[in-house]
Amino acid sequence: MKLKDILAISGYPGLFKFVSQGRNAIIVENLETKKRMSAFGSERITSLEDISVYTDEEDLPLVDVFKKIFEKEGNKPTIDPKSPPEKLKDYFSEIIPGYDRDRVYTSDIKKILTWYNLMHRLKMVKFDEEEEKEGKEQVSKEKKAGDSVSATEKKAPGSKTADQAKKPSGSKTAGQTKKTSGSKVLNQSKKAVKKGTSGK
Repeated sequence: MKLKDILAISGYPGLFKFVSQGRNAIIVENLETKKRMSAFGSERITSLEDISVYTDEEDLPLVDVFKKIFEKEGNKPTIDPKSPPEKLKDYFSEIIPGYDRDRVYTSDIKKILTWYNLMHRLKMVKFDEEEEKEGKEQVSKEKKAGDSVSATEKKAPGSKTADQAKKPSGSKTAGQTKKTSGSKVLNQSKKAVKKGTSGK
């Protein structure tokens, strides 16, 4: 389960997916509505990958919190995030017995459970066997694509190979021109996330 390009934006409900780098902002897409918008550096934008939960020992990354919920619930959503505070705290203590009750607030628990249920509804909660299966299928597709290219090249021995037919050596390669998804604006806009979600 990858959370790197899944974003929470302060003041906006739901979660967003990083799409591309704009001139003075990043372009994001709402996971549910699929509507796109610009998110500016002045807004608080946080990647879910950067969020972790305070515990009595070391902080627990959000992806591991989601995994613990998944192990408890199986292929089902978690409890209603609008449940009474005491019920939410009891549930969270079952998931993470050692979570820091002084620094992890009810609003944090509610937010985490809301995110989990949203991603579960969109079939984005995947771990271990399911992820491994998808990874193998992707590798198989890429291998088949590579085999078909090789077969095409063999049929015409007098023609240039795919590598020879590429742009002149003076041109930039895709690797040199490609920008990373960790865009400048996204990095600038991420405030130092205290290890744990914020808000009372």
